[in-house]
Amino acid sequence: IRFKFVPDFHLFVNRNIYIDFVEDIPILSLRSEPLDDISARIKKRMFDLAFSFFVIVLVLSWLVPIIALLIKLNSKGPVFFVQLRSGRDNKSFRCFKFRTLRVNKEADVKQVTKNDSRITPLGRFMRKSNIDELPQFFNVLIGNMSIVGPRPHMLRHTEDYSQLLNEYMVRHFVKPGVTGWAQVHGYRGEIKQREQLRKRIEHDIWYLENWRLWLDIRIIFLTIYVTIKGDKNAY
Repeated sequence: IRFKFVPDFHLFVNRNIYIDFVEDIPILSLRSEPLDDISARIKKRMFDLAFSFFVIVLVLSWLVPIIALLIKLNSKGPVFFVQLRSGRDNKSFRCFKFRTLRVNKEADVKQVTKNDSRITPLGRFMRKSNIDELPQFFNVLIGNMSIVGPRPHMLRHTEDYSQLLNEYMVRHFVKPGVTGWAQVHGYRGEIKQREQLRKRIEHDIWYLENWRLWLDIRIIFLTIYVTIKGDKNAY
């Protein structure tokens, strides 16, 4: 006869459990993480490098000078807005964006809200069209971001949100992305209610538990579709 054990963990954990092996030792975990595998991370990184290089050479090489001139004509201040954001393993990194706000002292602590008086006329258009996020392809090329992943939050928000939801920090198991699964489902921008944050985190965790390369490609096309269609939360 073949004798097999069927362990029942429901007494301790009321969710699926995944079993991995370190040599011959079984290791139990509470979630599947495809990007824990080195071959999956290499595959994702190669895709990131190819895609970001393509965008930088064919789009940003001529778009950056034009946007830079328009920003300078529109308001006083630098072309780029550089801010520390929370990255993989909660390590901070310098995130690049086109500046869309008037220079102000609250940029690192106050979230942009609807009809925010700090937004410049050009900035409003760039935020609606996601053009302000394009410099983050340089972050992808450097390696502290991915094309697809949870959107990076400013350090102050990471500190605040981690106190509201126990699973919030799980999203930092992977690199943050220029776009993400939560973003294409409308969970982006200003957080007004705890439920909005919870749904965003649920989508971020679903992504890291179900990552496949085809999923990244799908999210990229969904991002283009949502941008053309218009997102009410993009302001």
